[in-house]
Amino acid sequence: MAAPARTAFGDTGSREAMIPSRLVRVRLGLTQFGTSYLLLVMLTLIGCVNYDLSLGYGLTFLLAGVWVITAGQAVRAARRLNVRVSPPPATVAGSEAVYTVHVGAPDRDVPLAVIVTTTQGDTRYVNARVRAGEPRTIGVAVPARVRGRLGLTSVRVGALDPLAIWQATIRPSPAAGDAWDVAVHPIPEPAAPPLPPRVETGVGDGMRRTKGDQEFAGLRPYVPGDSPRQVSWRHVARTGTLLTRETDAPLGSAVHLDWHDTAGSVSTELRVSRLAAWIATLRVAGQPFSLQLPGQALAPGAGDAHANRALDALAAMTPLPDVPTSKVGRTSAAVGLNPAAMRSTLIALAFALAPAVLREPVWITALIAGLLVHTDWRVHHARPPIPTWVLGVVAGVSAALLAGSYGTLLGRDAGTALLALLAALKTAESGTRRDANLLILLALFVASTHYFFGQGPLTALHSVLAAWALLAAAARWTVTAPEEPLLPENRSAVQAGTALALAIPLALTLFVLFPRPSGPLWHLAVQGRATTGLASEITAGEYSDLAQNRAVAFRADFQGPVPPAPDRYWRGPVYESYDGQRWAQIRQSSASASVDFSGSSWTYTMTLEPNNSPWLPVLDAPAALPAGTFMTTNFQAYMLRPPTTRERLTVQSRQARLGVREYDERLRYDQTLPVGESPRAVALAASWKALEPEDRVRAALAYFQQGGFTYTLSPPTLPRHDRVDAFLWDSKQGFCEHYASAFTFLMRAAGIPARIVGGYLGGELNPDGGYLIVRQQDAHAWSEVWLAGQGWVRVDPTALIAPARINAGVQTALGSPQATAAPAPNPVQRLQLRLDAIQNRWDDLIIGYGDQQQQSLLSRAGLGSVGSGRYVLAVLGLLLLALLPAALWRRRGVRPRDPAARALHDLTARLKLPREPGETPTAYAERARILWPVLGPALDAVVHAYHAARYAPGDGTVAQRDLRAAVQRVRRPSRTP
Repeated sequence: MAAPARTAFGDTGSREAMIPSRLVRVRLGLTQFGTSYLLLVMLTLIGCVNYDLSLGYGLTFLLAGVWVITAGQAVRAARRLNVRVSPPPATVAGSEAVYTVHVGAPDRDVPLAVIVTTTQGDTRYVNARVRAGEPRTIGVAVPARVRGRLGLTSVRVGALDPLAIWQATIRPSPAAGDAWDVAVHPIPEPAAPPLPPRVETGVGDGMRRTKGDQEFAGLRPYVPGDSPRQVSWRHVARTGTLLTRETDAPLGSAVHLDWHDTAGSVSTELRVSRLAAWIATLRVAGQPFSLQLPGQALAPGAGDAHANRALDALAAMTPLPDVPTSKVGRTSAAVGLNPAAMRSTLIALAFALAPAVLREPVWITALIAGLLVHTDWRVHHARPPIPTWVLGVVAGVSAALLAGSYGTLLGRDAGTALLALLAALKTAESGTRRDANLLILLALFVASTHYFFGQGPLTALHSVLAAWALLAAAARWTVTAPEEPLLPENRSAVQAGTALALAIPLALTLFVLFPRPSGPLWHLAVQGRATTGLASEITAGEYSDLAQNRAVAFRADFQGPVPPAPDRYWRGPVYESYDGQRWAQIRQSSASASVDFSGSSWTYTMTLEPNNSPWLPVLDAPAALPAGTFMTTNFQAYMLRPPTTRERLTVQSRQARLGVREYDERLRYDQTLPVGESPRAVALAASWKALEPEDRVRAALAYFQQGGFTYTLSPPTLPRHDRVDAFLWDSKQGFCEHYASAFTFLMRAAGIPARIVGGYLGGELNPDGGYLIVRQQDAHAWSEVWLAGQGWVRVDPTALIAPARINAGVQTALGSPQATAAPAPNPVQRLQLRLDAIQNRWDDLIIGYGDQQQQSLLSRAGLGSVGSGRYVLAVLGLLLLALLPAALWRRRGVRPRDPAARALHDLTARLKLPREPGETPTAYAERARILWPVLGPALDAVVHAYHAARYAPGDGTVAQRDLRAAVQRVRRPSRTP
């Protein structure tokens, strides 16, 4: 095929190159939003690792799956594009040249970013959206800064995924022998001098002539495109044949322009500009002219084509001017916020922030709501943002108030409240698409911080729905050019939901197989407000307040039978210091006392609710503690990192004798009493000193049993001094801390080392799950006395006053102290227990899935340990399988349902040559034949079979089978000519 004629700056024929993107290389890259999105995923992953947020892994991996899925969507969209670039006609320096990019997407809508770079150093961006089956013409205006040659050094058409995370770029090139060059003509001199008087002389009138409109030269047959004014209508009426009149002019009437005519000008640019002005004058007048330039001469002629050839020659005159420095421009940079897209973003942000309403101060909620409403009003009414200094003042005052309310800005509660406020403040100053994308990322991060407060099913559901709403809002910001219609909400929701659904298999695979570290990356306490629970010191009324709180403290799931009720003493803090009003803990540097294990053992998994308490309540003496927990000298299980979220730990406990060999220093300390405090009680205990230690204990218990004491949550207030005397002889009403305090006082006064132990007693057995639910109301205090040869012996005086406290629970003990069992649960309580069983199962499978559970699963599956060869192969294989649903969905969405159309689609896939929008099968086969002549007979067979399957009468089953067979016989050659 012969190449079209070309000038110095391009061809004069068609200069359009149709580039099927499957025939060019596709380069995949992250957008700015995609890079920030990846950083967000990495940040949340680090937070999940450090704070052991098991449910946070799920959301993080779901977002990571979306990141992967959208990459495939972008690549597929780029490969399905048809791209054609058309250069503009010649232009004038100082104006703009508008290149035309024709893009077609055969099967689905594709958001695009068209990027062109010129030879004069400019880069321009245009955002657009191409609809399925509708070719789109996109104009890209680039500046023509100086005269000379203007071309494109690169054309990049980037197909975006629906969320604009990835951009798959193709670089179409001109066809062979073609180019995207444009001649930039010089600017005509504004006040050019008159034309030179010289005309070109001829040898006799009519001997040498040129085209013109002065004299009749003859008739010729009509050619389409001739002006109707030139048609000889007299001959048409007489003969019925269209004839066109030709005219000419003497050659001597053409004005001769010479480079030397501009010799008075001081620069080449001024000389070229003056000649351009004269040519423009002659073009308007329709007068023929010739042009003489150094090394080049243009014969006389007239008309636009002749004038353009002359201007092309002027544009190429050397030396060419220097190109001024240019800046990268974005044609849609000045576009403000779209009101509808911004409203979707604000609604999604409000939904992501909603759970914080239950825990943050009311004024923070009101301020955030006001900022969101103001932003929506401002954007819809095109009002300017709030000044930055005002927002800075609001942020500073709010931070100070939060610090005063929480005592810090680094803790969990204050930090998340401040983060939510900063996100709302960001909306008040937002004015661009980049700001809207930043809001979406901030909201995704805020949604992940809710896991610091809970990891239940409702929290998981909210986080997924929040991610869906935010990603749907991101889809509406993919293209924001003013001429582009906004993506409807239902379509953006479908696109975001599809990406999330396809990411689920990948998220599940990563959740199960991603290595779980055994410890945090760094130690940083997640501080929060004080949570109701066991205190570091107790006074009268401390545990009775807890008895009114039905919040769950922890759940205990036993691997074997559940211990009987008398053995369900969950040991917590030990109180040994007494000042007459309160019991407190002490710190001693002595070594640990002896522990002699004997009797039954229990292995159980505890699901701790967040309480910021360092004590781990355990049964009797723990034989094996989880990592990060140790035993103190008074047999308290102490956690280095108190649970700030729901946490699962496995403990092994055994019945044991504690402190048979105890240190004298501790024993002496545990006999001390304030001087002069409660003398009647001291005198009573002194009367028992002649008895054996065991008999002194029995004497004290007998006193409580026979003294008319009652068990109540609302005893009379005790005085500041002589509190034990007032309780033993006056009020005789109290809760567990009253009885434990009085009994321990009597034992010390009787010469027996004694102390108070706090913790929990009992627990509600859930028949649906076979585990114990221990609530805050089960908090209990009892005494320990040290007896020679026995060590520390538990004594619970409350059990004498209200035996039901051990057998039936605190609520039953308050109404029926002598009851032997708790009443059967009513229907509402049974429903609550069933829901709690679901929660416990969720904790077991999701929240409790850590490094030990992962290693156990890998061992059972025969994959060895994390990092082994089998583990790596299994991870790679399962990740590929996890991507299979996305690949199948993509294929399902591409192939047409009609059998004949589906066969034709399969042909385009086999040839890797997509059809152009509206292209018939015959035209497609002809285009493919040009590329691969050897396929001519096979393509003819496909076209014949297609027509038979589509248009032949009767049952088309056989014809469709023949069409499929004809398509399968087509083999794309390994090399393309």
